[in-house]
Amino acid sequence: MNEESDFADDQQLFQQMMQGVKRLQDDRADVRQPPTLTALNARLRQQAAQAEAVNLAQIGLSDGLVRPVNPGDELNFHVPDLPLRSWKALVRGEVPWQEGLDLHGMTVEAARAALVDFIREGRQRGFKCLLLVHGKAYNREGELPSIKSHVAVWLKQMTEVLAYTSARPADGGTGAVYILLRTKK
Repeated sequence: MNEESDFADDQQLFQQMMQGVKRLQDDRADVRQPPTLTALNARLRQQAAQAEAVNLAQIGLSDGLVRPVNPGDELNFHVPDLPLRSWKALVRGEVPWQEGLDLHGMTVEAARAALVDFIREGRQRGFKCLLLVHGKAYNREGELPSIKSHVAVWLKQMTEVLAYTSARPADGGTGAVYILLRTKK
C-alpha cells in the first residue's frame, strides 16, 4: 500500500467515527464560579467522614505521637512481664516465624488495615511469631520512613502483641520486624 491510500483510508475511517458528533458552538472554557455544595452533597460528605472515623475507631490504632524513625534504626518493644529468655530468643531470631506480610508500596491507611488483619488472623491461627516487612524508605530522598514510624506506634497499641524487634539481616534487617504474639487460650 502506498501513503495516499493509507491517508484516504484513515480519512474515511475518521469520517465514519465522527458521524453524529456535533460541532461545539463556543470553544471557550467556562470560567464561572464552581457550584456551591448543596445540602445533599454536604450531608453525603459528612456521612462518608463519619463512616471513615468509625472504621478507624474499629481498627483501634491511633496516629497520635508518631515520632519519625530513621531507616537504619532498630525497632524494639516488649511488655514489661515478658520473660527475659523469650525476649532474648526473639532478638536473636531464634523464634521461627510462621507467616509474613510486606507493606511496601502501601499508603499509611492501607498498611494500618493490612496490619490489623494480619495480626488478628495470625493470632486466630495460633501463630506465635510473625514477620512484618515495613521497608526503610530509602527511595525517597530526604523523607523518613512513614510506614516504619507508624508500625512502631501501632504494634505497641495492639493487645495481641507481646513484643517486636528488628529482624535479622537474612529476614530484612531494620526494614522488618519479628512480632511475638500472645498465644490463644
